[in-house]
Amino acid sequence: MISFNNDYSTIAAKEIIERLTQLNDQVFGLGYGTDDICEQARQKIKDKLGNQSVDIHFLVGGTQANAVMIAGMLRPYESIIACDTGHINVHEAGAIETHGHRIETVNNINGKIDLKACQKLLDEHFEEHETVIRAIYISNSTEIGTIYSLNELKELRRFCDENKLYLYMDGARLGAALTSDENDIAWTDLCNYCDCFYIGATKNGGMIGEAMVIVNDDLKPYYRNLMKQNGALLAKGFILGIIYDTLFTNDLFENLARHGNKMAKLLKDGLVKKGYKLLINSPTNQQFVIMPNELIKQLEKEFVFATWSKGEKESCIRLVAAYQTTEEDVQSFLSCV
Repeated sequence: MISFNNDYSTIAAKEIIERLTQLNDQVFGLGYGTDDICEQARQKIKDKLGNQSVDIHFLVGGTQANAVMIAGMLRPYESIIACDTGHINVHEAGAIETHGHRIETVNNINGKIDLKACQKLLDEHFEEHETVIRAIYISNSTEIGTIYSLNELKELRRFCDENKLYLYMDGARLGAALTSDENDIAWTDLCNYCDCFYIGATKNGGMIGEAMVIVNDDLKPYYRNLMKQNGALLAKGFILGIIYDTLFTNDLFENLARHGNKMAKLLKDGLVKKGYKLLINSPTNQQFVIMPNELIKQLEKEFVFATWSKGEKESCIRLVAAYQTTEEDVQSFLSCV
């Protein structure tokens, strides 16, 4: 069966498999991300970001990245704002709450944070009876495939500065966001406007991996201690180093993401041409399409995808394209439809 279920259904891009095979017999000596190849990967990322002063740490997955970062960011009585569709609010099994931190939610606008709603929350949290809101969490791209513009990112930074908040960006699908045709955020902008963010490899051709980038000096101390305490410090850290060193060689990271976006656009354009409606106009590799339930049942016999929301006669399905998706896969789906 052809899968449009997610963007992490295969082991890894061939370039990474080849590199891992090539280095399989090498003895790295040092573990926990302290080896030379991890340092080489960090340097390549710093060069891409145009910032040599950031700290970069390699973690296995997005939930670990979010949980560890937010645990270090907040004091016991502090909370973080996320929109209702935010990954930390919906898909992480209470990982943030496990550390004793509340997620204050606001309704999303096209998957993005609503600053007017954030201001209302701040106005309501002024006594010792409430949590002290200390940070804002966003995802780019969002859970429904939308992306933040540079002006929106600047406005978020202004709002956070005025209210003494940290701005944290979940970058599980940062590659899809930055290579979108509608994107106007550059790599160098990320360090100018975010206190911390991560660059996701798991959903962009990596076997595993998220690279946490800490910009704000206040958040840097003892981060590795937090990683260790929370089971996020990988002994064979050089595996993550190899993955990121390969992704950040010859623009592989961008090329893989750009291909996923291109295949998703082919899907979207083909389905719109056939008269199907979109839940949202996503410019990235996730597409949300409304279809009759009977058609969905037929498609499920040949394709794997997620049903995002169910209705009595129609439902919304999510179709995700990735680096391994081919034009033949897309045309097969469109032909079957």
